[in-house]
Amino acid sequence: MATKKKFYVVWKGKRPGIYESWDDCKAQIEGFKGAQYKSFSTFKEAKKAYNSNYLEYKGTSKGKKELSAEALLKIGEPNYNSISVDAASSGNPGKMEYQGVDTKTKRVLFKQGPYQEGTNNIGEFLALVHGLAFLKNNKSDRIIYSDSRIAIGWVQKKKCGTKLKKSAKNAPMFELIARAEEWLKKNRYNTPIVKWETKAWGEIPADFGRK
Repeated sequence: MATKKKFYVVWKGKRPGIYESWDDCKAQIEGFKGAQYKSFSTFKEAKKAYNSNYLEYKGTSKGKKELSAEALLKIGEPNYNSISVDAASSGNPGKMEYQGVDTKTKRVLFKQGPYQEGTNNIGEFLALVHGLAFLKNNKSDRIIYSDSRIAIGWVQKKKCGTKLKKSAKNAPMFELIARAEEWLKKNRYNTPIVKWETKAWGEIPADFGRK
């Protein structure tokens, strides 16, 4: 699914205003000491914020701290020679599905599910392993992005660390988990697994848009 469009308000910068891309916003804050800026999901929200005081919006992003301009610049842009994976679960546990997309174009490369009585972490794990196998089968040199530190850790350990109990409903999903763990044990891969920087880049391109 395509990444949600964002609007960037720059209260203090080289040229204050409302910008429709991170690149344009970055150009206004790069090297500007004390830059004040924030992203919004709609133009209406951005316009209202721009006509208000920055202090009213500072640090109001669902309790999460905004990264400093220096931190954002240090992170840089995503590597578009990559694929991105993500999962979605309606409940915990609940119906779970996952997908992998081309990071730049958001074109879906693979999609699986829904599976009954799954969790988001399981989906993230399966998506990563599916992505690794996909890239290896295609002899691709691309990297793979995931926004789940838990799933990345499970892949590194070659073991799904879920505490979910197997049942008749989720048996097919647990069979897939077993196959994924077996693949990790039997296959070598050189694909770098990289954490997607959500605070800097927005939602991962493979996001299902259900937040």
